[in-house]
Amino acid sequence: MRSFAGFPVGKTRFTPLPDLFFIELLPAIDTRDELVLTLYMFWALHRQTGYPRYLTMKELLSESVLRKALAQPPERDIDEAIRAAVDKACTRGSLLELRIADETGEERYLLANTPQGRRAVQEVKAGVLILERPGFVREPKPVEPQPTIYELYEQNIGLLQPLIAERLQEAERDYPQTWIEDAFRIAVERNARNWRYIEAILQRWSRDGKDDGDWASQKPPTRANR
Repeated sequence: MRSFAGFPVGKTRFTPLPDLFFIELLPAIDTRDELVLTLYMFWALHRQTGYPRYLTMKELLSESVLRKALAQPPERDIDEAIRAAVDKACTRGSLLELRIADETGEERYLLANTPQGRRAVQEVKAGVLILERPGFVREPKPVEPQPTIYELYEQNIGLLQPLIAERLQEAERDYPQTWIEDAFRIAVERNARNWRYIEAILQRWSRDGKDDGDWASQKPPTRANR
């Protein structure tokens, strides 16, 4: 690990952050990628001059400082990591997004959720302000947060017990989120609200393929394991 020599003596440039960032936003951000992306956006937008201040997704994907900050582990898809972090920041509300499309395609414009950023978004939507790419504004579809496996269990089965929590953790690691949600849905439809039945569905899908077998016709296990 390369050590940091410290900030130099003399005048240095600063990037201001609102106190509300530390009070409200920082405790809510739950992934490193989203935190890095949010801090980078504050820094990059502060370096700009004029109005409005924004970055496009295309620009973000080419920012070497951001890419280097997100380059661990080395084998990860950095483009996908940046896009996912942007989606989380926009869903959380720390960033604002405009999707502007024309006959050549679509561009995503990203602004900080500040008074200036909100003003720019409204002016673009009203046709008062035009960014580099003229066209019509496409409202981004809201991203619904996916329930965790623990939330699914408590919503559909009951109070979570420590022994079951360990098995849920293993299932969350071993199976895709969509499989877990579908397995819970099938168990509820069959009135088989127990983890043994859900786990058996996941195991069979893993063994035989998700589209194989008719689980709707299967009887639930005779002993409930909650």
